Amino acid sequence: MKYLILMQVDPAVLEQLTDEQQRQIQSGHAAFIADTKERGEFVATQALADPSQSKVIRSSGGRPEVTDGPFVESKEFLGGFYLIDVEDEARAVELAGQIPDASIPGLALELRPVMFADLGEE
Repeated sequence: MKYLILMQVDPAVLEQLTDEQQRQIQSGHAAFIADTKERGEFVATQALADPSQSKVIRSSGGRPEVTDGPFVESKEFLGGFYLIDVEDEARAVELAGQIPDASIPGLALELRPVMFADLGEE
């Protein structure tokens, strides 16, 4: 079963990290990717740009209207995700707990089962 692990980022928390903590996060993510690839559980990961670079598209008078900036004002934003393919939810929770962000106060991970996917595979 596929699960999406959403990484919620709080820029204020990240700004307070020491250089050593930042290196630990980077090496922790690299280890997570390597381990899940080795076990055949890794599907994909993407890091997202800052919300200030986003566009919001919504209906206005029955036509799409494009505006700059994040959809909602919030101190946290979606920073990226991992897509994993595991046996069950318990394994997905176990893997999410291995992501370095899970051990940093002020950061959060959200785990959601994937209901439908078309990855372009034939």
